[in-house]
Amino acid sequence: MTRVDGRVERGNRTRRLVLRRAVDIASVEGLEALTVGRLAAELELSKSGVFALFGSKQELQLATVREAARVFAERVIRPATETPAGVGRVWRLCELWLEYSRGRVFPGGCFFYGVMAEFDARTGPVHDAVVRAQLDWSAHVERTIDEARTAGELRADTDVPQLAFELLALLETANALSVLHEEETAYRRARAGIAARLRSAAADGAQSPQLT
Repeated sequence: MTRVDGRVERGNRTRRLVLRRAVDIASVEGLEALTVGRLAAELELSKSGVFALFGSKQELQLATVREAARVFAERVIRPATETPAGVGRVWRLCELWLEYSRGRVFPGGCFFYGVMAEFDARTGPVHDAVVRAQLDWSAHVERTIDEARTAGELRADTDVPQLAFELLALLETANALSVLHEEETAYRRARAGIAARLRSAAADGAQSPQLT
């Protein structure tokens, strides 16, 4: 039993190692750049061993999307929940996203921005997984904004989907321009735009956090 458990644990470690490299590659070169042979060679693993973990290129791509979503949740979504519901949490969520992109958690910037462009016009399981990830993130931003409206910190007539769309547009534009030009001015502009938009949506008399 100990020998079996040890084999399973080694397999889990290898899987984590492969996926860590896979998300880095995909964030720069796209999911189509992933191959079992390349990952095995770069990580000095057996090709048969890596293939046994995933079974196909498609499953490798799907596992890579899931791993990227896990990392994103750890770096952006979960830390934001430590801030009480309200405008402060919306602002914190946006700040964490900008830091996730600026800090190059994935070397190509936002993992999902790149793979959405790669798979937006395709069909199939990988496209569907990318769509689900994008919808989950958009829905999370909308819920966070709606919580702030319910808490009385945003105006009651706030168009939640519209505000979420505008904030996401600022985040994604900052990521795209920073990666393209290899500079950080876009992050400062995005923060200023987000702060201005939240101030304009704030309820009269609401105690808003410092947005700077």
